[in-house]
Amino acid sequence: MDNQIDGRALILACSAIGAGLAMIAGIGPGIGQGYAAGKGAEAVGRQPEAQSDVVRTMLLGAAVAETTGIYGLIVAIILLFANPLITKYIELLG
Repeated sequence: MDNQIDGRALILACSAIGAGLAMIAGIGPGIGQGYAAGKGAEAVGRQPEAQSDVVRTMLLGAAVAETTGIYGLIVAIILLFANPLITKYIELLG
């Protein structure tokens, strides 16, 4: 029984660390979207007549970049709340 509690605690601790590492994935999209918005503002400043094309392309790129952060969030939520490793561990113990 004591071994089961230690194993569950280890799995929960590793899951919390993994969830934290998965949330680091949100840094990349944040930097990328800020950079894209800055370059988009520069492009509109240079060519105001191309504003609609620049904004459309910038928003499409931001949407694609944001999916990386959302995937990281989903992985973190699964590790914290739906943790499939604990159920597998309990099945292995019998």
